[in-house]
Amino acid sequence: MDKLRAIEVFIEVAQGLSFSGAAQRLGMAKGNVTKHIAWLEQTMGAQLLTRTTKSVSLTESGLSLLENGRELLERAEGVEAAVRQSVKETKGVLRLGAPPSFGAFHLIPIITAFSSTHPDIQVVLYLDDGRSDLVSEGLDMSVRIASSLKDTSHVAHRLAVVPQLLVASPEYLARRGTPKAVADLAGHDCMVHALKSPTNIWTFLNESEGKTSVRVRGTIRANFGEPLRHAALLGHGISMHPTYMVLQDIHAGRLVSVMPEYKPIGVDIYAVFPSRKNLPLKVRTFLDFLRQWFSAADWHAFQNVP
Repeated sequence: MDKLRAIEVFIEVAQGLSFSGAAQRLGMAKGNVTKHIAWLEQTMGAQLLTRTTKSVSLTESGLSLLENGRELLERAEGVEAAVRQSVKETKGVLRLGAPPSFGAFHLIPIITAFSSTHPDIQVVLYLDDGRSDLVSEGLDMSVRIASSLKDTSHVAHRLAVVPQLLVASPEYLARRGTPKAVADLAGHDCMVHALKSPTNIWTFLNESEGKTSVRVRGTIRANFGEPLRHAALLGHGISMHPTYMVLQDIHAGRLVSVMPEYKPIGVDIYAVFPSRKNLPLKVRTFLDFLRQWFSAADWHAFQNVP
């Protein structure tokens, strides 16, 4: 059995303290994960994990292997990447995290285009709300969308600043009236993104008034934008979204831009990595591809393919 592969399997188990979780991330049967750990413990002559029916914990030997094993694998990957780079060849598995809607509808065209030019790199897409721990989840990179990025424990590269819009259905505006000023929003059913606006405050920029904020309220909150967009389509209230989520609905007349003279603060799109000195070649290659794609995207015209 390959010792480096066994160590890689052990690290996946140790980081999440779960055999089934490691099996899912590695695309292996749980029984094969168990065999790798058993072989590694036998080879090293030490118990690495303490297992009960309800939990998994690290022994002192396991903690030592976890601390040193990551460095060993990164060095091995660095040597391999250097060799591949010398012949301009990249390969391997790239684990990428992304928000569900953005990942499914807007990253997939990028990933398919990337795969057509780099067939030896397999991209595995994990959809989450951006709060997953990159290390424990075994992610190489995460695409995060936020008005600001507060987590300083990772390395981040800003890819784009995307404008946002307030939207509502024509039916809602006919029933409740159209707000004319930011203060009017306090009297409307405003559907809030719990992660982007945790305090229910929306901030806008206006050419004559400058920056203006209002605390809004509504009957629906969500940690993803897609449910709020769907509620807006059903005529429930006013919601705020990046342009890429709603421009097609506006063009089709399903949604209307509300108070377009007041511009909501845009959201940043970041590529985020675990803190490390040297990114693997496969990650650097994908990052370069992302940068090129985002620099060519026209967020106002919904032209997502260069």
